[in-house]
Amino acid sequence: MATNEKITVMLVDDHAIVRSGIRAYLEVLPDIQIIAEAESGTQAVKQAEQLAPDVVLMDLKMPEMDGVEATWRVRQVSPRSQIIILTSYHEDSHIFPAIKAGALSYILKTIGPEELANAIRAAARGEATLSPKVASRLIGEWRDDRSEGMQDYMQLTEREQEVLGLIAEGLSNAEIADKLVISEKTVKSHVSNILSKLHLADRTQAAVFAWREGIIKKENT
Repeated sequence: MATNEKITVMLVDDHAIVRSGIRAYLEVLPDIQIIAEAESGTQAVKQAEQLAPDVVLMDLKMPEMDGVEATWRVRQVSPRSQIIILTSYHEDSHIFPAIKAGALSYILKTIGPEELANAIRAAARGEATLSPKVASRLIGEWRDDRSEGMQDYMQLTEREQEVLGLIAEGLSNAEIADKLVISEKTVKSHVSNILSKLHLADRTQAAVFAWREGIIKKENT
């Protein structure tokens, strides 16, 4: 996004009064533009596919399709859209599924207007914002998951571990194929196996896994 362009935002919440309140504040800001609203996850996916907003403010509890599924589907139809979960829920049962579905940020509705605007600006830059309660829970989960994560990693074949390392370095399937002197189809097969064995949804999560577990550092030392 060019620096002189407005950040385009879609509001997703089944309560019209909530959307109205958020819009009333955000639409007066010179660098943010509300381009769509949705009252359900189903509407959000359709709007995102058509408009590809820079940032989506996503509620969790909605009719037809909840925010977790909507987050995953929006990321499929509009990968460039960064999703901020804006909710009243801070329990593990809500936080972790939303983050795993592809949400960049997770903030509570107690956030102030200026903080919300800053979270949107950060998301447009690809930077996450987490409410303190959420951040502490994610850190705890990360610590608990490390030993389990390495157990999953050891289930990968030597070649799959090699491919994972290259994914984390930012290489595309074609670049990995060239580097390893194998076909791109074979790379795709390895990637699929990696995601399945590590219980991950996409390449981005695989890269995060590799960096989190220190795999890149181990391979480069």
